[in-house]
Amino acid sequence: MNAKHRVITTTLSAAIAGILFVPAASACGYPTQPQSSLTTQQLRLDPQNPLEGVSSASLAREQDAASHGSSASIVGMWSIQFLSMGNTAHKPPIPDGAPLDFGYGQWHSDGTEIFNSGGRAPATENFCLGVWQQTGPYTYMLNHFALSYDATTGLLNGKSIIVESVTLSSGGTKYSGTLTITAFDTKGNQVDRVTGQVTGERITVDTTAP
Repeated sequence: MNAKHRVITTTLSAAIAGILFVPAASACGYPTQPQSSLTTQQLRLDPQNPLEGVSSASLAREQDAASHGSSASIVGMWSIQFLSMGNTAHKPPIPDGAPLDFGYGQWHSDGTEIFNSGGRAPATENFCLGVWQQTGPYTYMLNHFALSYDATTGLLNGKSIIVESVTLSSGGTKYSGTLTITAFDTKGNQVDRVTGQVTGERITVDTTAP
């Protein structure tokens, strides 16, 4: 590991560790413990462009899906990533591109959604629920609610609301957009807020890589 990598990793670990001391700040959108292996990732210059920076193979799959599908839909299963954006003034600061969470989500045809967080332990609650609405031909708004529990006592220690505004690619294979995570204590007082980018890649019966 080079010196630059060590600086990024140390900074990110310190930022996430600081968040953990804020009640409810780690709810289906933050890791529940510092992860020294986390490194910053490339943010999209245009978060509402799902195909920005994708590989030629991904573009080929997208074009094929667009040519065979009558209309793209966000309904289905997705591999999802949350990246920090605009939190350098957060206390402690979180670098742009730092992973906030990852996991698998499902958007249902009845306007509901569920997310399985990979950044949280089950004892702290790693599933959370949302409702969505289509706002344009390829745009969607998600309002997502999460609970957070103390892993030792099992007691509720806070709640969070995650709001996403995303754009689906014309072939329906990817989506991307922005998110805001607002954390509250058990009395409903806001205790933290971070912003970021969200990306989703569709999982199908032919998907072979997790």
